Order: sequence, then C-alpha cells, then structure tokens
Amino acid sequence: MSQENKLYTVSIYTENNIGLLNRISAIFQRRHINIESINSSVSEIENVTKWIMVVKLSEEQMKKIIGQIEKQVEVIKAYYHTEDETIYQETCLFKIKSDLLFNERQIQNIIKESNARIVTVNKAFFVIEKSGRKEEIDLLHRELTVFGIMQFTRSGRIAVTKDEMQISTMLKALQH
Repeated sequence: MSQENKLYTVSIYTENNIGLLNRISAIFQRRHINIESINSSVSEIENVTKWIMVVKLSEEQMKKIIGQIEKQVEVIKAYYHTEDETIYQETCLFKIKSDLLFNERQIQNIIKESNARIVTVNKAFFVIEKSGRKEEIDLLHRELTVFGIMQFTRSGRIAVTKDEMQISTMLKALQH
C-alpha cells in the first residue's frame, strides 16, 4: 500500500444530524490532517445528506479514517476516491468595480477566455461566476487580482464518481 500523500475526495452519506460535522472534523483534527474543502448538500437519496471532503494523506491513513467515520451512528456509508476516479468542480464568485468592466478591455477578454460568466452588473460593481477545476479558478484569481478584487468566495468541491456508487442499492435493500 502506498505511503505517499495523495489528494482524496471523500463522500459521506449521512442522516442530517446536528453536531455530526464537529465529530467528523475531529477525526481529521486528531491526526493533524487539514480538510482542503468541504461541501454538504442533499444527495440522490431522499432524506440523506452527502458531504464531499477533500483531504491529502496516505491511503493507509485514509482507510483508517473511513473506518472511524463509519463508526459514527448517523453515517450510512463513507467512500474515498482518487482524483482520477472522480468528476469534480468548484464554483467561485468575484466581485469587481464596475468601471473596470467598461474601461479595461483586458478584463472582458479574461472573462471570455476563462469561460466565466457575468452574473450581475450595477453602477458600483459586477460579479463573475466561474465553475471548474481548482487550477482554473486559481488562474482566474491571479489574473483578476491585478485589477483589484472587492470580494472573492469559492465553494468546496462537488464531485461524482466515474464508477457506479452502490449506496442507492444498499439503502433500498435496507428498507425492505
């Protein structure tokens, strides 16, 4: 088993309970592992929440942590996948002074070339939205920093696996 640290996407299917996030993040914290990003949303299964976490560690550590996560009563199932096994995106918003949109032709080119889109424009500011891989968002951030960013925010990773997830089949079997 590989000891090198790799980026893993962790998918955790849970009941939606208060306090669970603290307990799961504590599992990583105790091992001094930083959570690179986290996202929580409804899943493909009714009344089941899906969390996507991105962490960098060895596969051996990852397997131990998945075991710890699955010991939490509210956790239905936890999976981990490598970058190659997932299709993923992040989304971000940039708020920038409006006069730059009209006075700096380069900004219009940057928006077009990065496949970003303008969400709103008013007298004071405009907002750009960009979805893509982390590297694409980082590049756009670097390009826009030169002009001045009033506000910036990015989401955690959202991901689906390339392979079929067995969770739906598993839950249907439990319901019968």
